[in-house]
Amino acid sequence: MTAPGTRAGAPAEDSDDLDVEEALALVRHAKDDPLGQGQVPAPAPEADGEGHRATPWRQAREIAARAARAHVRRAPVTVPLGDALGLVLAAPLEALTDLPSFDTSAMDGWAVAGPGPWDVRDEGVLAGHVQPEPLTDGEAVRIATGARIPSDTTAVLRSEHGRTDAQGRLHATREVAHGQDIRPRAQECRSGDQLLPIGTLVTPAVLGLAAAAGYDAVTAVPRPRAEVLVLGDELLTEGLPHDGLIRDALGPMLPPWLRALGAEVVAVRRIGDDAEALQQAVTGSEADLVVTTGGTAGGPVDHVHPVLARIGAELLVDGVKVRPGHPMLLARTKEGRHLVGLPGNPLAAVTGLLTLAEPLLRTLAAHPAPEPYTLPLKETIQGHPYDTRLVPVVLRGDRAAPLHFNGPAMLRGIAAADALAVVPPGGAGQSEETELLDLPWAAAGIEVCFT
Repeated sequence: MTAPGTRAGAPAEDSDDLDVEEALALVRHAKDDPLGQGQVPAPAPEADGEGHRATPWRQAREIAARAARAHVRRAPVTVPLGDALGLVLAAPLEALTDLPSFDTSAMDGWAVAGPGPWDVRDEGVLAGHVQPEPLTDGEAVRIATGARIPSDTTAVLRSEHGRTDAQGRLHATREVAHGQDIRPRAQECRSGDQLLPIGTLVTPAVLGLAAAAGYDAVTAVPRPRAEVLVLGDELLTEGLPHDGLIRDALGPMLPPWLRALGAEVVAVRRIGDDAEALQQAVTGSEADLVVTTGGTAGGPVDHVHPVLARIGAELLVDGVKVRPGHPMLLARTKEGRHLVGLPGNPLAAVTGLLTLAEPLLRTLAAHPAPEPYTLPLKETIQGHPYDTRLVPVVLRGDRAAPLHFNGPAMLRGIAAADALAVVPPGGAGQSEETELLDLPWAAAGIEVCFT
């Protein structure tokens, strides 16, 4: 089996995350390298104070971010607007029509021609109707917001700025400027104008712009596909724990969390402590990423390492210098397919998800790396002697307050958290600026709706 985190003769990797343009270039040129000749060198793991071989936390995230780079074979797809939220544009968004496509009224009121007072037509002009009859000087017509402007209209007089006299003639109550409250054709853009560049994240506003510009679908980087394998004979799917059995917390938690990270979860499968069943599930999966829960340590029923060795998988990360979550792993099972092995303890699994799965999925989806930021701590956080700690925190004003239910088997802290504090070896003191990792629903609320 390949030594964890190493590749013979590999050059040193730089520390910059793969950016959006680089990832999109891989998508655009997926056909140029059909055999996948690229290489993803990984830094060698370091020995910790206990003699373990594990990858430092930041290096593990960099390896995960770059893991798919040499083997991306995911051509752009055409996606209906209703399914495109959270994807990244793989082609520029160019206007298919002028916006607006005809002169329209910006307000409810009257379209008027020439100086007032004006004779008012009996029939008004509504949005969505054909071109109305032209106006003549001294004539006005009731008009709704968004309706087509009659030819020879001088201005739109707002409803609140006009009054009619006893003879039914319209008078302005303030000065009328030529062209006021008329949106001229192509005021926002002309057909063919580039509205948004390649690499733009599709937000609700982008969907609205695309629809207004004439699109029914957009060209985007496809959503990465993920499959979850929940391992263990001791897990219950309902009811209270009993007779040494415990409730499965990861089965309900991981699929929506992966969706929040932008993945399409194609399957969630439960597998007992059965090495043969695990091997069949891994080798038979067509997902871009398989996520397993538990079985990554060295116990009698921890089958993940032996199965990966048996199928000839390449271990890119085998253990990370982080607490909780130390025995996580990342492997390439075959070209274009990866596996992230999460520890079985719930908070340790969250740590593994954010350390290895999030950067890999981000690269596959061509999302930009989030800008790192820091806040001072409300109180001291004890550190591990030589490993990074990820500690749930809540944001209180301009400070991060640590939550105290932060053991590897606990979910109470992370359920209430806004972020995870990245605590360096040795700890961080009160008021010390400390890096934070936002949780997806705290960083961008729309992501929890990704499907």
